Amino acid sequence: MLMVFRCPLGVATVLEIWSLPFMQRALLAGLAMALLAGYYGPFVVQRGLSFLGSGLAHAAFGGVALGLLLGVEPLWVAFPFTAGVALGITWVQGRTHIRGDTAVGIFFAFSMALGILFLSLKREYTAEAFTYLFGSILAVSPADLWASSVLLALTALTLPLWGRWAYATFDRELAAADRVPVILDDYLLAVLVALVVVVAIKLVGLLLVAAFLVIPAAAARQWSRTFSGMVVGAVIVGGLSVVAGLMASYSYNLPSGAAVVLLQALIFTVSALFMRRI
Repeated sequence: MLMVFRCPLGVATVLEIWSLPFMQRALLAGLAMALLAGYYGPFVVQRGLSFLGSGLAHAAFGGVALGLLLGVEPLWVAFPFTAGVALGITWVQGRTHIRGDTAVGIFFAFSMALGILFLSLKREYTAEAFTYLFGSILAVSPADLWASSVLLALTALTLPLWGRWAYATFDRELAAADRVPVILDDYLLAVLVALVVVVAIKLVGLLLVAAFLVIPAAAARQWSRTFSGMVVGAVIVGGLSVVAGLMASYSYNLPSGAAVVLLQALIFTVSALFMRRI
């Protein structure tokens, strides 16, 4: 059962909406996600790894299902599970002749199968499982905010690496020739993207989390002249869609994750139609 808001349009003012504790938690979590997805999303888009976001989201399903089976907090199980899948995908890409999308597809299917198996062993499909599949603004907890804060801190520590990541994104072979540790960076980026996917689950759900990682960056790509501008644009698109999406969700009784992603898609459509592609 989807958990959505039950407030008629026009009853609550903007100030009243943001005075509610669960809305404040949702806003903080959403803005944290906008920063994280805006930072990593351009790397995913420019490297042609958009399918990786979807694959990791479904990999997280296996971790969430295992957590539900064991009776522990699902996200704490999903963190190492999804990071392990990300490392596995990167290893297969680097050590075999299998294409990246094929490697993602293999781990995608494996993780989904494990998740279905774990849920069948639990012998019941609880509302909590649907919360992780579809997302619920009411499910954002202080622990989720702490997880977002820790990941933001880890991301801040990677700022000195941003330049070489961007270098390898646009010319991997030249970066490797200049002794940039591109393979190590591939593993590090894969793990961090996996952690972003897990953090975003409560806000938009497993089924839509990949969109949060890809659409803002793709929209910003339409008008950005530089890679750094693309990052800033992706953060802005993500932040605006979170604020507007949460308000629309509260006012019109809409699923929060779907409202946010649909606004992102609208921004992308407008950008594609009216902005000069660089």
